[in-house]
Amino acid sequence: MTVQGTGWKNDLLLALCATLVVLGINAVSGFPTLANYGADNDSMLRLVEVRDLLGGQSWFDLHQYRMGTSGGFVMHWSRLVDTPLALIIMAFDALGASTGAAERAAQIIWPILLYGLTIFVLMRASQRFAAANVAMPAIILSTAALFFLVIYSPGVIDHHNVQLLLTAASLWLLMEAPSWRPAALLSGICAGLTLAVGMETAPYVAVLGICAAVLFVLDDKERVTARGFGLGFAGIASLVFVATIRPADWGVAQCDAFSSFQFAVAALSGFGLAIAAALTASTARARLVSMLALAVGVAAAVMLFFPQCVASPYAGMDERIRTYWLADVIEAQPFWSVAVHQPKLMAARYVTPFIAILLIGFQLRTRRLRREETLAAILLLVAFVVSLWQVRGSTFSVAFAILPLSAWIAKIRLRADAAPSWRLSTGLVMAWLVSLNATWTGVAIAAQSMVQTAPQRINSDPDHAVTCGKPADFRDLAAMPATTVLASSNLGSGILVFTGHRTLAGPYHRNVGGNLAMLDAFMGAPDAARAVIEREHVGLIAICRGNTEEISLGLDAPDGLAAALLRGNLPTWLELDQSTAGKPIEIYKVR
Repeated sequence: MTVQGTGWKNDLLLALCATLVVLGINAVSGFPTLANYGADNDSMLRLVEVRDLLGGQSWFDLHQYRMGTSGGFVMHWSRLVDTPLALIIMAFDALGASTGAAERAAQIIWPILLYGLTIFVLMRASQRFAAANVAMPAIILSTAALFFLVIYSPGVIDHHNVQLLLTAASLWLLMEAPSWRPAALLSGICAGLTLAVGMETAPYVAVLGICAAVLFVLDDKERVTARGFGLGFAGIASLVFVATIRPADWGVAQCDAFSSFQFAVAALSGFGLAIAAALTASTARARLVSMLALAVGVAAAVMLFFPQCVASPYAGMDERIRTYWLADVIEAQPFWSVAVHQPKLMAARYVTPFIAILLIGFQLRTRRLRREETLAAILLLVAFVVSLWQVRGSTFSVAFAILPLSAWIAKIRLRADAAPSWRLSTGLVMAWLVSLNATWTGVAIAAQSMVQTAPQRINSDPDHAVTCGKPADFRDLAAMPATTVLASSNLGSGILVFTGHRTLAGPYHRNVGGNLAMLDAFMGAPDAARAVIEREHVGLIAICRGNTEEISLGLDAPDGLAAALLRGNLPTWLELDQSTAGKPIEIYKVR
């Protein structure tokens, strides 16, 4: 397959057409992800964070004052994602749109824009991977895969879609580096930005940086690539550090968010790579020694100044929060848990990356991989390994799998065109089918329907869980005077975005005090719950009857307050608001 791919303008046009089709499908169906947020707590809290910024909260202040115990807690997210959303809302405000219409426009425009850009990037990477015209399979596979990932649906404004776009762009640009001089610099910039947005992408950023360094060691011609990547990575990290961290906090290290720790690692490794690429002698031994010295220097700096960040990211988490929250967060589940409890999710997230890895393995049996193929294969394999630890890694492995799958389909199509036969035609159809996530999802649904079981834990069956994610579900609560609401963590973000109340619990690992207070209240006996409610000045209790979180709390603490409310056994100090009886969210007033 030596035919060159299509031009970038053609790929951009195809990506635009695919994006408009998806936008049309969402519009015709009434934007269902905006009508019902479901369990998308992150998108709801992101909107709250943008509202706070537009309402006058400091750029450097990431406190969420309306969630948690008194004083709230500091979120670990980045203003880099808040900014474009705020700008879109401000633009529509300036045009005379209402606040609600402006927010709705931002919730549609931003994820759809990211959708189109990600399709374009994956198409360009697929063309580079195959060194052939694979535009048609690439656009179909990328559009379908990203659609079923859901992270680009209207209303999804958290940060996972931004991270996938930037990581895929960094890979593509590193593949392009030998033929386009600015590509390496831009690749480093994308890698630095995705790290600044969230630490979930740290493994992929590390792999991209290591690849740039290894390429330099193996080939002196990659000197320019290494220098450009290093400068871009360190330069953007320095800019983000100054722009998003207040000077008073420059010395504070946060292991779960961009801070002095991430900045120091990026600056040392990035500038170190650039300097080594510029000054190291042209011998392979000298290049290897310089890269080993850089690796030792960065590792020593981390161990000396930031030893706390070497431990597991959840090492210090309270055991009760680990048990009753983290253990049931879908994106944090390991492969074996997903395979047993959510076969549909397992089929949609793991099968196509596994097939793509097999294809690369078969290719290795016949020939040596080219530079571009090697880079994509390494990142795909790393993403797949991460997904075995936590399902969130599958977001990246599904996207990277598009590259070898597109090349595979295009190769079969060329053979079928050159020598038509029913076997090749059948093989082409089968290649298309097994490369689509929808196929495997359908197989899993059919299999699951034969042995369907009821959900027993939080998020154990998201398709059948009651989430209370519709704006109308919170209408009665919003009409009541502002107070602190006791509710399960899965209702926390909805309470903030749809009402003027504050709430104790929310599905965020930094909200330790609020989540523990919620567990103490809901799992404790009514008298113990009353003590927590008085201490935290709770005025209302909200129950989403049928929500799997409340069900699991009631099952684990049958004598607790949550179990009593689910049974209809109210303590004397609680009164049900009769207007909410039987509604998705029932409200209890504290006497």
